[in-house]
Amino acid sequence: MLYVVIAFLWASIWLYLLLGGADFGAGVIELVTNRENRTKTRSTMYRAIGPIWEANHMWLIIAIVILFVGFPKIYTTMSVFVHIPLTAMLLGIIARGTAFVFRNYDAVDDHMQNIYNRIFVYSSAITPFFLGIIAASTVSGQIDPNAGDFLSAYLYSWLNSFGLSVGLFTVCICGFLAAIYIIGEVNTVADRQHFIRMSKRMIIAAFFSGGLVFAAAQYEGIPLVEWIFGQWVGSIAIALASISLLALWFSLDKNRPVLIRLLAGFQISMILLAATYVHFPNIVLLKDDTALSLLDDAGLDKTIEALAWALMIGSVFILPSLFYLIYSFERRKNPEEIA
Repeated sequence: MLYVVIAFLWASIWLYLLLGGADFGAGVIELVTNRENRTKTRSTMYRAIGPIWEANHMWLIIAIVILFVGFPKIYTTMSVFVHIPLTAMLLGIIARGTAFVFRNYDAVDDHMQNIYNRIFVYSSAITPFFLGIIAASTVSGQIDPNAGDFLSAYLYSWLNSFGLSVGLFTVCICGFLAAIYIIGEVNTVADRQHFIRMSKRMIIAAFFSGGLVFAAAQYEGIPLVEWIFGQWVGSIAIALASISLLALWFSLDKNRPVLIRLLAGFQISMILLAATYVHFPNIVLLKDDTALSLLDDAGLDKTIEALAWALMIGSVFILPSLFYLIYSFERRKNPEEIA
C-alpha cells in the first residue's frame, strides 16, 4: 500500500506541473507578449484556461494531503524550514486567482483592470518561481535541522544560486507548456503563427535556463551532472527529452496540435523522471548528510493503508468527473476552422 501512496504522490506532482504549470504559463506568456498582441493573447488564454483553471489546484492539494497524512515528518520539515517560499507561493496562487476573477467578472471596466492584469501576470510568474525554489531546496542539501540561527534555518536552505536558477527554469517550463497547449485553441493562421513563434522563444528560454541550473549546481557544489547522468535511467530520460524536443521543434510549423502537446508533456515528464529517480526513495536531502525517505519516514501502516484506499476510491469518482468537465467545455468552444 505504501507504493500506491507514493505513486499517487508522484502522479499528483506530475499532473500539477503539466496542467497547473500550463495555467501559470498563461500569465507568463501574457507578461512577455508585446502590447500590440497582449489583448488578443489575454482573450485567447482566458478562453482556453477559464473553465478549468481552478480545478488544476486539486493536484497540489492531493500532494499536500498525502504528505501531511502519510509522511508527517517530511511535511513538518518542509513546512518549517522552507516556510518563506511556501508562503510566497501560496500568496501568489491567491493573488493570481483573485485577479483572474476580478478582471474577467468585474461589473465596471475601469482603471482597476490594469491593476488586475498586472497582479495576474506577475503572480503567474512569481508562483512557479517559488515552486521551483522549493523543489531545489529538497535536493540542495542545505536544509539544516540543527541550525542555531534564523538565516541558517530559514534562508540559506533556499536562497542560493541553485534555488534561484531552478525557479527561473520552472517559470520558463510553465511558459513553454502554455504556449504549446494554446496553439490548438486559436482560430486563425495569424494567431497560430504568433503562438508558434512564442513557443520557440520559450523553448530557447527553457534550454538556456536549464543550462543555468547545471552551472549554478556546479557553483554550489551540488553534483547534479553526476546524479542525473551517473545512472542509466537519468541518462535515457534526458536523451529521450532531447529527442522529443527536436521532434517538437520541427512539428510546430505543422498543424498537429495534439502531437506537439504530447511531445511537450513527454519531454517534461522525462525531465521530472530524471530529477526524481536518482534519489528515490529519499525526497529531502539534509545538510548533515542524512535524508528523509518515503519508505523510512512514512506514517503508521494503518494510516498508509487507509490513505491508499481513500486515494484509490476517490480517484474513481474524481477523475471521471474532471475528464467530463474538460470534455464538456471543449464541446462548448466549437472553434472555427483555421483558414
